[in-house]
Amino acid sequence: MIRLSISEIEQKLSAIVTETDPFLFEVEKDERKGVQACLAKWKKQKELEKELEDKFFEMTLFERKIRSQGFSFIAGVDEVGRGPLAGPVVAAAVILSENFFLAGIDDSKKLSEKKRLEYDFIIKKEAIAYSISMIKAAEIDQINIYEATKKAMSSAIATLKQAPDFLLIDAMKLNTPYPSESIIKGDAKSISIAAASIIAKTARDELMIELSKEYPAYGFQHNMGYGTKEHLLALQQFGMTPIHRKSFSPVKEMLDTNINEQISMNL
Repeated sequence: MIRLSISEIEQKLSAIVTETDPFLFEVEKDERKGVQACLAKWKKQKELEKELEDKFFEMTLFERKIRSQGFSFIAGVDEVGRGPLAGPVVAAAVILSENFFLAGIDDSKKLSEKKRLEYDFIIKKEAIAYSISMIKAAEIDQINIYEATKKAMSSAIATLKQAPDFLLIDAMKLNTPYPSESIIKGDAKSISIAAASIIAKTARDELMIELSKEYPAYGFQHNMGYGTKEHLLALQQFGMTPIHRKSFSPVKEMLDTNINEQISMNL
């Protein structure tokens, strides 16, 4: 073999996908430390890829089981934003094809923002259908967060361009015309639910970033409406906004205090 430079070896290794490639045996004979470091890096990368592939296969268990029963259009359903003090609760429904593959897909909370955006693009591009639904703070206050979550999920399902024939739902029971299965922590156990989780969180984060421009004091671009120290201090200093959930503590207590103060002033 013509003696290649370390950078040339690294480039050739990047194109190798199997451990039986003859080039690997040649590289193993090369005693240069830089070459062996490249080889070790390649092996570690392949181990990581294998782990992600194995995890992906594990996360298709529910989909494979349901398809074996004759169902074709399986919609994963998930929501984000039940806990924040401000902003909507957002749900998504996603139908993936049987041959969909995205190693590394997982519960959106476990992914970096960069990965979520990357996966969000891929899922939307390759999905058979997807839909997003939002229930705003004012309606959450009217019907409570549990009912708002169910409404958002049901709306996301109903607005899919391809009607599903089975639903995989993260931890919720819904009244729908479709057969379904509710899975605790489903966003870490099902690729369909994980895909819905990623799309829902990306959509909500993008909205909260936009809202942060309208309400810059609250740091929505960082906290996404959750009750961080920055957010709570802004609430104390500037009060609530139209996108705050008045039925949530401590916003509710602040509202009650303001009402009582106004009553006292009018007495």
